[in-house]
Amino acid sequence: MRTSSILEETIASLADSAAAGLGFEIVRVRVLGDRQPRVQIMAERPDGGFNVENCASLSRALSQPLEEMDPIPAGYVLEVSSPGIDRPLTRVQDFSNFEGFEAKVELARMQGGRRRFRGVLAGVEDDTVKLKLDDGEIVSWRFHHIADARLVLTDALIAEDMRRAKERGDAEPEFAENDADAIGGEDEK
Repeated sequence: MRTSSILEETIASLADSAAAGLGFEIVRVRVLGDRQPRVQIMAERPDGGFNVENCASLSRALSQPLEEMDPIPAGYVLEVSSPGIDRPLTRVQDFSNFEGFEAKVELARMQGGRRRFRGVLAGVEDDTVKLKLDDGEIVSWRFHHIADARLVLTDALIAEDMRRAKERGDAEPEFAENDADAIGGEDEK
């Protein structure tokens, strides 16, 4: 879920190295669009924050290695952003860190006649993710069976984001749209 193609996995490996050197973690890598592809990289600090200065630092650290790698010869726009408040859940730790909050989960294959679920994150055991549905039923899947997952924007999530921002000492919470902190355009190849 952190990547969805071999190209994205290749870029993620490079991004992981650059991010680690700055103390950041890569959340997700996507290559979007055909005519003018965007390389979208979401990252965060270990404390969960990620501001505009962090975006700019990671963008600068990635520019030269991506130029040398030349993953998309036709050219692309590099976009570095925070995951945002209604973030994608791409790592097992994300499901644990946001236990008790509402999420949407899409499976890679049908389970019980459906692929899409919405409920409250109900914990993680090893690599098994649990979700409590509205009717109280708890469903679970191995992490690798999940194709896509993201938090649902709720008042409780906004309040938690503001609490975490205050705890981190951030001037402002991270509750913008996913690409609100994006840095792009200038890094066009």
